Order: sequence, then C-alpha cells, then structure tokens
Amino acid sequence: MLTDLHLRDFVIVEEAQLAIDAGMTALTGETGAGKSIVVDALSMIAGGRASGDVVREGAERAEVAATFAALPPAALAWLEEQSIAHDGEVLARRVVGADGRSRAYLNGQAVPLQSMRQFADLLIDVHGQQEFQQLVARDAQRSLLDEHAAATAIAARAAALHSSVRDGERELDARRTAAANADARRELLRFEIAELRDALNGVTDIAALFVDRKRIADRGRLAEAARAALASCYDGEDGSAHDQVARAQAALRSATATDPDLQAVARLLESVAIELRESADTLRRYLEALDVDPARIEEIERRAAALEGLARKHRVRPEELPARAAALAHELDGVESAVSDLAQLEERCAALLTQYRATAAELSAARRAGAADLAKRITALMQSLGMPGGRFEIAVVTDPQSCAAHGQDTVDFLVAANPGQSARPIARVASGGELSRIGLAIQVAAAARTRTACLVFDEVDTGVGGATAEIVGRQLRALAQSGQVLCVTHLPQVASQAHAQWRVAKETNGGSTRARIERLDEAGRVEEIARMLGGVDVSAQARAHAREMLGRGADAAPTRPSKRSRPAR
Repeated sequence: MLTDLHLRDFVIVEEAQLAIDAGMTALTGETGAGKSIVVDALSMIAGGRASGDVVREGAERAEVAATFAALPPAALAWLEEQSIAHDGEVLARRVVGADGRSRAYLNGQAVPLQSMRQFADLLIDVHGQQEFQQLVARDAQRSLLDEHAAATAIAARAAALHSSVRDGERELDARRTAAANADARRELLRFEIAELRDALNGVTDIAALFVDRKRIADRGRLAEAARAALASCYDGEDGSAHDQVARAQAALRSATATDPDLQAVARLLESVAIELRESADTLRRYLEALDVDPARIEEIERRAAALEGLARKHRVRPEELPARAAALAHELDGVESAVSDLAQLEERCAALLTQYRATAAELSAARRAGAADLAKRITALMQSLGMPGGRFEIAVVTDPQSCAAHGQDTVDFLVAANPGQSARPIARVASGGELSRIGLAIQVAAAARTRTACLVFDEVDTGVGGATAEIVGRQLRALAQSGQVLCVTHLPQVASQAHAQWRVAKETNGGSTRARIERLDEAGRVEEIARMLGGVDVSAQARAHAREMLGRGADAAPTRPSKRSRPAR
C-alpha cells in the first residue's frame, strides 16, 4: 500500500508531505483548487509522461516521491528479478527538470521509465473520467473483461501464437512462390553454373591470364625493347656495357699489384660483369618466351574473351567470377531444397494454427464465464446508482474461422438504461451522466477483483448526486475494506464516507499562487463537509448536517497517526 507521498515544486505545490492511511482517503477542495494534483503526482509515479510544465514557476525541477509498504508478492518478485535491494519498503521517486528531462529511481537506484511503469502497475491503479469515455472502445472493453476473467495470460499466449502463425504463413507464401518458379529458375541456374565452370576450367589464375594476353598483344614492342637492351648490355657490335667493363678490368689488373687500394674497385667491376652476363641470359630467355605458339595465342585470347563476356553478363569483374559461380551454386541448393522443405513447413504452420485455435477457444470460454459474472455485478451496481431496472450485458461473439492477435471474439458492452428497453451498445444509449455512473459501476465491479494495492479515483462521481452520490461513497468505501482507495471528489456524500480526508486550497501571496494540502481533523472535516453542502457561508444547520453525515460513516477502519504529515507551502 501507499504510505507516504512527497511533492516538491510540483505544479503550484512548493512542498507537501502526505502520510496516507489504509482504507478510503478523500481529497476535497474548492473548484479549481487543484484537487487532482495528488492524482497527477501518482500518475507520474505510475510512469506517466511528464513535461517541464509540471515544474513550479521559478523552480529548476519538480520531484515526486512515494513510499510503498506491505508489498504484494508480485511486486516483491519483480524487485528480485531487477536486483533492487529493499527491506519490505520501496521509495519510488521521479524528477522532472524545467527542460522536460525526466529521471526515475527505485530505492535510490536509477531505472528506465518503463521499469518504473512496470513496478507501479503492480501497486497503483488510476481511474479517471477520461477512462470512462474510453469504455466505448471495443479494445478497452475486451481488455477490461480479460482482466476480470483472469484471462490476460491466456490472451498473451494467443497473441504470441498468432504472431507465430502469421510469421509461418509469410514464410510459407514465400516458399510456395519460390517453388512455383523453381523449375525455370533451377534450369537457368544450372545453365549459368555450367557456363561459368566451363570458362573457368583450367584457369588457375585469372589475373595472370590477362597479363599473358596483354604481353602477347604487345610482344612486338616488348621484343624490340629486349633486343635493344641485350645489345647494350652484351651483344652490341659498337661496344656493349660488358665490353667496356672488360676493358676497365684489364686496365686495373696490373695496377692492383702496385696499389692494393684498387683491389676493391676491381672486385666491384667483377660483380658488374657477372650481373651483365646474367642480365643478358635473362633477356635471351625472355625473347625466347615471346616466341609463342600461335595455337597458344589463340587459346589465351579465347579464354580471356569468354571470361570478359561472362563478367559483363553477371556484372562483376573477371576476378570475381569464381565467387559468382559459388553464389549461384548456393542459390541452386536453396531452390532444390525449397520443394522438400515446403511440406515440412506446411505441417509446422498447420500445427501452430491448431495450437492457436485451441488457445483461442480456451480464451473464449474464460471470457464468457467472466462476462456473465461481470455483467451480473454491474447490473446490481446500476440499481443502486440511480438506474433502477437498468441492465448490463456483455456479448462475446466468436468466429471460429478468424485469426486475430486478441483471439476469435468480438466483445461488446451492452446496456439498457431503463426497464423494458433492449440492451444496445453502450456508446449508443448512454448519456454523459449515465456513462459516468455505468463507468463507475464497471470500475467498482472490476476493481473488486483486482489485486492492486492502491486504487485512485479522480472525480469519478461526476454526474451523480443525492442518494446516488451516497451510494457511490459506500461502494468506494467497500472497496477500501480490502485495499486502499484515494478519491478526488466534490460531493459531500462521497467525502463523508472516507476514513480520512485531505483538503486542497489555493493561496495567493505577492502575485504568486500556491496550493496548500492539509489533513483534516474531525472538526476540520465538519467544516469542509459543511462547506461542500452549503457553499461560501457555512450555517449551523450545514454543520449539523455534516456531523450527521460523518456519523453515518463512523465505522471507519483504524488509521495510523499522521504526525509525519505536514501541509504544503
């Protein structure tokens, strides 16, 4: 349950510390005083969106902190999964800067907003007027029914199976299309692979092949250059480099005996002479290699031309043709295996669809059972909420051939507001006031089955009054017997049923406006209830009536001391 709520620089609250008791707590105040500020703060703790607008004028950031104790097992298990240390209590804190940036903490540990939302969903359930308006949507009706019927887990299984069925069907369609075109594609792939393999057969180095081709094409120019180099090095008639080196060696041969310093030069010349001879030998071999057999020339040209043509056809470079052949072979393996895999995939898809239909049938059965129980509860509540003779029905229509993420059911909330009328969709027959009362009946009936520790109602009593308003208060008080209820209300009949009451008031000082939130003692509650009854001028008669109303609700559950509470500034 929620034990403490702390607000700092939030909207028009400078600071407030609220100690919240078990049972039913009413939040009251003048119209426009900001009674919903507490609900807005709890919505932030519940992971709702927040902007810089929630920061009080002149402040740098707004902070909301809520302490929860007596945590339910699901919340304790969630904390263990997230490795968040606790001693049976959790401090949930949300900080929003003036720039709109938000941070969330659980027991001082920074957590993503989604994690804060998951944790709060196990502890807080906020109901507002807007939520009642959403009840006309089928999705909202179906979700509420699933929660009441304890069928959310089955619905999740159905949604997961539906996703698997759809994925399988998409793959099956792709495989069937591939199989339909498999014969033509298979023949084309086989032809292209054979064509590539034939062209590549015997070619170990494509780059070397094209180098040979270029050498043969330029062999005339290359031979001329090689012969000129050979003549200059060794075979020249006018004196080759080798002859010049030989003469130099002869000139030094006798001199080295006289001066040993010339021996080093003689050795260098000997080395040069050797290298010139080796160069000449290499050039002769090169010239011999240029004398290629015409048949060899034709073979090289044929292979190179074939590879160039295939490279243009497959839009790759000639060196990439082996990789292209391997890719086509891999595709051919896939095409040939597609037909054999198709039968297995069809069996798998059929099995998934069978599982989905079985789960959908289980979900439909749970919804029908839950619908009967929920409709009975809501109908009973409608009688006490000023709609005598009204009737509520939930139609669950199943289409066994459908396959949707939410199951095979269409869920409709039907209502007959008056005796003798046939039940019709709630959006078509309920007026604004009737929708509020029906919505309250739905929420009360649904909340009676929920395990959420803290239920928050934000002016859900709009559109009712008199004896009906008192019954609304009793219904909310009854809910509080097994949990905790916070209710923002403008009706004295509802506020008088609460175990505890807080008043929100605006104060203007020096051009600035602040909200003051204070817990009311017995005398304060009499004054506040009397104000709600009588308006600005509170009469003795109004006070007497207020005391009488509070007396009728005096069977409040015990509450703890509120010494830790202090009013907002």
